[in-house]
Amino acid sequence: MPSVNELEALAAARRAELGDAHPDTLTAMLHLAEALWGEGQLNRARALEEAVVAGRRAVYGHAHPETLKAIGKLAVTVGQHGDLAQARRLQEQVVAGMRAQHGPEGRDTLRAANNLAGTLAALGDAAAAGALLDETIATLTRAFGDDDIDTLTAKGNLAALLWQAGERDEAFVLQEHVADALRRVLDADHPAVRAAQATLDSMLRELGF
Repeated sequence: MPSVNELEALAAARRAELGDAHPDTLTAMLHLAEALWGEGQLNRARALEEAVVAGRRAVYGHAHPETLKAIGKLAVTVGQHGDLAQARRLQEQVVAGMRAQHGPEGRDTLRAANNLAGTLAALGDAAAAGALLDETIATLTRAFGDDDIDTLTAKGNLAALLWQAGERDEAFVLQEHVADALRRVLDADHPAVRAAQATLDSMLRELGF
């Protein structure tokens, strides 16, 4: 993966060659924001994401999938900044827009719903988060299968929610299923496999095993 310095140079080159509002410039800016996010530079990442959202709205319109994807990334960063109410508003906009573009069973629609559920949980609305995750998991399973990566990601999120709610036996069984399924469909060293197993190990320790 290119370094932050390399991505900064690429974004600057795109801006100089194509202008601030060109789609390729905006994409380069978004890639730079992702790299900055990964390094914990959330303020810089957020400023770039806000600029990309404004630019894509101007180029594509408010409801275009590329605009919605940029809004979704901004929502995650906003949530990391602690502004969960704003993150929720942005994610609800993304869910509605993706549903209109791709239908209720579209992968991007369901990913957006999964993200929204996480924000609802962080806001303390466990009931709404759980209901949305149940619906999302059912739709993912129907559309893509029980062992699809997005299905398993949503199940892992539900396991975490159940654990936080004190439903530990149910949470453990679900997380064990997620870890086992991920090992079947991904390499053993894949970050998702390691993360799922780490969560399962943490649950075991808390259960006294």
